[in-house]
Amino acid sequence: MTAAKALSDAIRTSLGPKGQDKLIQTSKGETIVTNDGATIMKNIKALHPAGQMLADLAAAQDIEAGDGTTSVVVLAGAFLGAAENLLEKGIHPTIIAEAFTKASEKAVEYLTEMSTPVELKDRTSLLRAATTSLNSKIVSQYSSTLAPIAVSAVTRIATSTSSNVDLRDVRIVKKIGGTIEDTELIEGVVLNQNVVVSAGGPTRIEKAKIGIIQFQLSPPKPDMDNTVVVNNYAQMDRILKEERQYLLNLVKKIKKANCNVLLIQKSILRDAVTDISLHFLAKLKILVVKDVERDEIEFLTKSFGCKPIPDIEQFTEDKLGYAELVEETSKAGAKIVKITGVKNKGRTVSILAMGSNNLVLEENERSLHDALCVVRCLVKKRALIAGGGAPEIHVSRLLSQYAHTLKGMKAYCFQAYADALEVIPTTLAENAGLNPIAIVTELRNRHALGERNAGINVRKGLVSNILEEDVVQPLLVSTSALELSTEAVCLLLRIDDYVQAR
Repeated sequence: MTAAKALSDAIRTSLGPKGQDKLIQTSKGETIVTNDGATIMKNIKALHPAGQMLADLAAAQDIEAGDGTTSVVVLAGAFLGAAENLLEKGIHPTIIAEAFTKASEKAVEYLTEMSTPVELKDRTSLLRAATTSLNSKIVSQYSSTLAPIAVSAVTRIATSTSSNVDLRDVRIVKKIGGTIEDTELIEGVVLNQNVVVSAGGPTRIEKAKIGIIQFQLSPPKPDMDNTVVVNNYAQMDRILKEERQYLLNLVKKIKKANCNVLLIQKSILRDAVTDISLHFLAKLKILVVKDVERDEIEFLTKSFGCKPIPDIEQFTEDKLGYAELVEETSKAGAKIVKITGVKNKGRTVSILAMGSNNLVLEENERSLHDALCVVRCLVKKRALIAGGGAPEIHVSRLLSQYAHTLKGMKAYCFQAYADALEVIPTTLAENAGLNPIAIVTELRNRHALGERNAGINVRKGLVSNILEEDVVQPLLVSTSALELSTEAVCLLLRIDDYVQAR
């Protein structure tokens, strides 16, 4: 328990809009600056298995809700502290675990009851939620740029009836250059790769017909290592002629199908293209992009509404995608391949993320991911609740009242659970440099007077109605954080011995 609590305390300082960031040096020597709970937990590499469980907990929250990864670890630490006090009083761990599970179910009920339903058409609500999520990040001053991008991206994929959004359909392409403000949503597709221009091929094609091929434009080669010994020049010439002829045939077949943009899948065994085939392609004015990763193929075929072509014999016009324009442009010093005006476009979105250096760029991507997840949460469960510690205090109050109606040990456990929930508002106040005791006492007082949306206004350093300050979060983020952290704590409570097998 101590191991898990220590980890939780380390992460506590990075909760909320005024939270501190962590500078992590990975084993490879890379530096990461972040305050995203899941990223910190993933890179800390906890040696103790209980600490490892908290890392898995943050990862689970990242998958389920995407945001609130710091809160979930902080909550787990608080519940462990509460459980430890109860254990010292001589209450059996199983009883504590059962009571905590019941308390978390009750808490989720109370949260659902205080939430306000939201429509996907209501763009302002979605923007408020995305902005709140970005406010606690390093890139918070750019939230006016990033929040609309996240909202547009998810609403473009989601339909009014969809209950989930697959974020694999949103592609974030990172390029170093410019500032975070240059991040934009692309009408069409952006490629990670650049156009091959070594043979003087075109970099701009209008009315493009796009073929995605999974074979290579290079001389065939067996899978094993082999050596051919040639002993006179006539044979040597023949080999080179054959090679040219073979490549020319391939390229002619491609041109015959009216294809003028080629995307070539990366290959490990052979070169994707050779100088000769590039020369032929350049003469026929075909734009070439090589080294398309295998996992990108699915995204690209979905975006262009075309099929990948595994073999030259199957290269026909009906498998091609059509776009108005494919061009390589330069933006803030970075080269970008944009494909716009795609005909029968699938439900996919590309976001071009920019940043002045790698650290900023990585954090930009993580923050965008969190904002996207927040909007996705609203698609999954269409309800919003206030932020700023208001829901935690609300639930804590109601749970305390409920504890008075119980008898025996359970009442103690419920009360302890209710008190532990106050860790979130306390930490928010601490990180903002306010007096936590005074603030939390005032919060309790306000809630007792019936102001269920009173929360900590970190910017002004006082307690106010948080909904008016536009600090909102999806219901799913809070409920999933409560459920997952309680689950992890109950799991730890049931363990009575730690054995290391050598």
